[in-house]
Amino acid sequence: MEGVQLLLGFALLILASSLASAYDPSPLQDICVAIDEPKNAVFVNGKFCKDPKLAKPEDFFFSGLDQPGDTANRLGFKVTTVNVEQIPGLNTLGVSAVRIDFAPYGQNPPHIHPRATEILVVLEGTLHVGFVTSNQLNNTLIAKVLNKGDVFVFPIGMIHFQFNIGKTNAVAFAGLGSQNPGVITIANTVFGADPPINPDFLGKAFQLDPQVVKDLQNKFMNGD
Repeated sequence: MEGVQLLLGFALLILASSLASAYDPSPLQDICVAIDEPKNAVFVNGKFCKDPKLAKPEDFFFSGLDQPGDTANRLGFKVTTVNVEQIPGLNTLGVSAVRIDFAPYGQNPPHIHPRATEILVVLEGTLHVGFVTSNQLNNTLIAKVLNKGDVFVFPIGMIHFQFNIGKTNAVAFAGLGSQNPGVITIANTVFGADPPINPDFLGKAFQLDPQVVKDLQNKFMNGD
């Protein structure tokens, strides 16, 4: 238990330090608590800002990252997100966090964060993680097996993944350099687009029979 608390503290330290190199523009004010009601508010960086004089502790607080996510799905993983939608006070601060739970052999499939670099720390279990460089660097796979206490960085915009190679559950925390990093899951995006991308085009791009592409599209568009 003491070790887990230590790692949690380390994860929070990582999260705090990421402010120094956050991707979002630097704020021009002390705080900018996001607010849905635009009356008497200022529109900054994607969210309206509450009058700073009306800010309260709850605007900068979230509870629940100690709770395991439900991994009972086809991929065996669950991401619990803490971004500007959960903590309005993150608006303009250029940072967010996630908890990722993995069932045995569960995976967070290849995806990208279009607006953020990610730094991940393993709290429990063993993960195989990695990212793939751009075409200019010959699509090189940079991968590593991580154990409890290990840290790995996924550069902004790079396709990356995490896979629990252990027989027990795994847990990781990550800090991301954006209040709203975004996520694009490659397979879901390509084969689950609505309306669907032309299967003949995808067949040529992926060197697959168009019928195979249609089968994949049917799976991803129906959430299978």
